[in-house]
Amino acid sequence: MISRFIPPRLRRLLGVKVTSRLPSFQLLDQPGSLVPLLAALERVDEVSLDTEADNMYHYKTRVCLLQFLVGTDVYLVDVLAPGLKLEPLWRILAKKHLLMHGSDFDIRLLHDLCGFRPKSIFDTMLAAQLLGRQRIGLGSLLEDHFGVAVDKSGQKANWSQRPITPKLLNYAALDVWHLPALRDILLRELTKLDRATWLEQQCRAQIESGSSGFSPATENDWRIGRSERLRGAGLGVLHAVWHWRESQAQRLDTPPFKVCGNSLLVKLAEAAEQGAGESELFANLNLGRRHDRLFPSLAAAIRAGLARDPKTLPRRPGRDPNHVSLTQAEIELQDRIKTDRDRVAQKLGIEPTLIANRSQLAQVARAPKKIGELLLPWQAALLQHEPALKNL
Repeated sequence: MISRFIPPRLRRLLGVKVTSRLPSFQLLDQPGSLVPLLAALERVDEVSLDTEADNMYHYKTRVCLLQFLVGTDVYLVDVLAPGLKLEPLWRILAKKHLLMHGSDFDIRLLHDLCGFRPKSIFDTMLAAQLLGRQRIGLGSLLEDHFGVAVDKSGQKANWSQRPITPKLLNYAALDVWHLPALRDILLRELTKLDRATWLEQQCRAQIESGSSGFSPATENDWRIGRSERLRGAGLGVLHAVWHWRESQAQRLDTPPFKVCGNSLLVKLAEAAEQGAGESELFANLNLGRRHDRLFPSLAAAIRAGLARDPKTLPRRPGRDPNHVSLTQAEIELQDRIKTDRDRVAQKLGIEPTLIANRSQLAQVARAPKKIGELLLPWQAALLQHEPALKNL
């Protein structure tokens, strides 16, 4: 772990490899231009992969760019380029081991795009978490290990704009350039601490959960913030203004949060719940210049919400009929398991929720004999011999 705490110049003197130059890359954005990438993929077993999407700028998220490091060559694939046939790429990629960072979003994104499912992955973010790192973002890890300062403006860039600027292309290439070296460093540390198998299990679980894609929309998505406290007019207003925001976001092709934030919707709903009429609600909106143009449609939504009988709204999903609350004995066991978990996590220097989150603690307390089914093997092994579960 020494390379993490010393500056780049001293790392070089100690023989720690530092690659600070910007990588060269091939931008593939023309029909037939995938040929060199496909040929390169056929020659390797392992590929570094990242994606860039436009979720900050459009209503529906699209994959805009794929970044690959194959051997020592970087390829950037413009997914939005017309005439680019990606089916052969997905077929070959599904057979490769992938190096990724923070893969959950990428796996879900690619699943929803084309049903892609990785064969296996090494996620450097998961590795950093299992090492107890406080800074687990890719930019932070590159700075810590390679002295590389990543321009963070790329994180909020509009990746759907064409042409992509050279600055953004360099940023995209850098996202995959250091992944093999970073993997080697993290894997050495994991192996030294006997946690490499933990990561293997975490990565398999990541593939399983990510391969279901993003959660589909439901009729109760409008129940945001403190909506469970609303009973009367506030419910009708919240339902109306939330759907108003969705329709405006679709019309403008922008993310809903750029139309207005949840805080405004909840504020309107709570004011209506407390008896505010439409004139009072309108007077306190203070929407700003852009939203002034949207005011007539928002005002109509508020009026409709105030007039709506809350009983006619979609009903909140009821509790699972098979769900039974924890007994007092199970609650006490859950508390003891949590105490064990927190003590073990502190000793290991990792976040307690990596071992078991709140929901998992409840499940284990309800059925301690099934801990091997409820948790990953490494998680179960850490808890099942601790005092709370040892003699059960």
